[in-house]
Amino acid sequence: MARRRIIAGNWKMNKTPSEAVALCAELKDLVKNDAVDVVYCVPAIDIVPVVEAVKGTNVHVGAENFYIEDKGAFTGEISAPMLKDAGVEYIIIGHSERRDIFGENDILINQKVKKAFASGLKPILCCGESLALRKAGTYKEWIERQITWDLDGVTADQVKELVIAYEPIWAIGTGETATADQAEEVCALIRELICKLYDQATAEAVRIQYGGSMNAGNAAELLSKANIDGGLIGGASLKPDFGQIVNA
Repeated sequence: MARRRIIAGNWKMNKTPSEAVALCAELKDLVKNDAVDVVYCVPAIDIVPVVEAVKGTNVHVGAENFYIEDKGAFTGEISAPMLKDAGVEYIIIGHSERRDIFGENDILINQKVKKAFASGLKPILCCGESLALRKAGTYKEWIERQITWDLDGVTADQVKELVIAYEPIWAIGTGETATADQAEEVCALIRELICKLYDQATAEAVRIQYGGSMNAGNAAELLSKANIDGGLIGGASLKPDFGQIVNA
C-alpha cells in the first residue's frame, strides 16, 4: 500500500511568537505540496499564533510535549485537551532530548502515547540509539525494546495512525547523518517489529520517519528508501531549506 509522506519540523526551543509568525509567512509558498502531510511542531507559547498563521494552508500544527493529566496542580505543564482546543493535531513523544535531559522513561512515554490517542492527538513517537550503542552493535535490541515498551497496550488500529520517528542520537544536531542504507535498515527493522507485535496490515500502515540531520541535500536519497515515509526535521525546519525537503 502507498503510505502518505509526512515531513514534520521540530522547532525545539526556538522562535518567539512574532518570529514564529514571520517564519510561517516565509515558508508558506515553499511548503505547498498536497501529496505530503506538512507539520510544524512548535513551542507551546507559539501554538496559538502559528495555528492562526497557517489557516487556509496545507500545514498542520503539532506540539513538542505535554503531560498525561487533563488538568490539576502540575505547575509549568500543558495538557492534551489544552493542545487539542488550541488546534494542535500532532504531538512529539519520547524525543531523545526529553528522555536524556528531562529523564522521561519508557513507562511515562507509554502513558503519553495512550493519552494522546485518547485525546484525539496523533503521536510522533521517537526512538533511537546513542553512539555507544551503535558502536557496540546492540542498537537493534535497544530500539526494539524502546518500541515494545512504548506501545504496550496500544491497539493495532491506533498504531496504524501512529508516526514513528527513528532518530539516531549521534546524528541529531551534529551534522552527522546516518547513511540512507543505515536509516533504511533500522526503519525496516521497526516495520518488522510492528508486524511481529501486531500484524502485516498494521506494519504496512504505520508511517516511519527518519530524523537526524536530514536536510535539503540528503532528503531525496533518504526518502527514496522503501521504509522511510518522511522526516522529523530539526535545524533545517527553521530555514527556507525546509521547503526543499517537503518537495524532495
